[in-house]
Amino acid sequence: MPSSSAPFPKEPSGEVDVAVLGAGSAGIAAARRLLAAGLSVAVLEARRRVGGRAVTVTLKGHPVDLGAHWLHNGPINPLVRLARARGEPLRQAPGERHLLVGGRPATRNQSASLSRAFAQADAAIGRAMRRAEDQAAARVLPPLGPFGRRVLAVEGLVSGRPFDEVSLHDVPDMDYGDNFFIGGGLGAYVARLARPVPVRLGIAARTLDWSGKGVRVETDAGTLRARAAVVTLPMAVLQREGLRFTPGLPAPIREAIHGFVPGVYEHVILHWPDAPFRGPDRLAILLGRREEPPGLLTRIDGTPFHFFELDLPTASRFDGRDPDAPGRYARAVLADQFGHRAIRTLQVCRSTAWRHDPFSGASWAVVPPGLVAIRDWLKAPVADRVWFAGEALSRAQWGTVGGAWAEGERAASEIAARLRPKRPDPAIS
Repeated sequence: MPSSSAPFPKEPSGEVDVAVLGAGSAGIAAARRLLAAGLSVAVLEARRRVGGRAVTVTLKGHPVDLGAHWLHNGPINPLVRLARARGEPLRQAPGERHLLVGGRPATRNQSASLSRAFAQADAAIGRAMRRAEDQAAARVLPPLGPFGRRVLAVEGLVSGRPFDEVSLHDVPDMDYGDNFFIGGGLGAYVARLARPVPVRLGIAARTLDWSGKGVRVETDAGTLRARAAVVTLPMAVLQREGLRFTPGLPAPIREAIHGFVPGVYEHVILHWPDAPFRGPDRLAILLGRREEPPGLLTRIDGTPFHFFELDLPTASRFDGRDPDAPGRYARAVLADQFGHRAIRTLQVCRSTAWRHDPFSGASWAVVPPGLVAIRDWLKAPVADRVWFAGEALSRAQWGTVGGAWAEGERAASEIAARLRPKRPDPAIS
């Protein structure tokens, strides 16, 4: 559990200024800002660790992220800015990628054709976004030539849903030159940021009662009272009423919560010393075979580890099957691409399944066509006592740890302005 000098009830009962539900990126960010403003805080986390969908484990002596691993949108990402201020080991994602067709490096014409297809897609989406109408992102794309199917597959992978199920106004930024990784893993970085925060692990909030002057949070271990609450639980958890609200939430808030659909982005973690890729952290696109991987991130941090990415259609093939099925699929695809001799040293270390994780329910939350406004609906506080925060509320950085962090800070700043905090704490940095 993160250490802290901040006051915290001996049990998950008592009274504080703000109750923060969830110790993922949004919850940690909110708690840090509230503590810095001089407010007392209690953070309740159902898992027995912090970080939410950002978690780093050690495999074969190397730190490897099981969930979030990119720091997207560097110029606006608060975690990139904070990492620089703290002297954290940032490294910029390379702009170049591997492109292989039929197991061989692509020709110059093939590379140019693929780049042209991505550029045409980006330009069409940019033009369409300037219109008021919200529609499926796939509908605005022109014919993209021989690599059009690949563009749609990549866009669907990074969106978390097939591209015809994604709002035009929620298409993620594909400029990888602005992205970063962090040495030691993103999950480990988020855990370091949680050290000053008073977190109680293994304590799930069951009911949030906002009928009185403040709020009451009912848990299996007691009742916590607070002047306000920040709810950072994933949309999929809120949709299945993993947290009950008393009284029920206002209709616009309920409609917003239930408007999201689950985004799926899983990966099979491979240890493959003899992989035919050079240079760290480069994306690989493998074409020209019967099965084409939705995505592949190679030689992470210069190690023999690789992420074989699974989009929603591919990951769904393995629902109800044994846990080794995604790994067998990854081996079969790579053997088809490079031959069985080439994968002799390949080992499958782990496969993720965030869509089945009871504390997550999805990799992130996706806005379907026509509902682009729901991210903003959730930013309105309920009776000036309950705030929502998390990646789902971010317009510019949805689906990311940076977006969750920014939304946690936003909610905390609004609460601090209303509760007239005591003496600020300069130690939170």
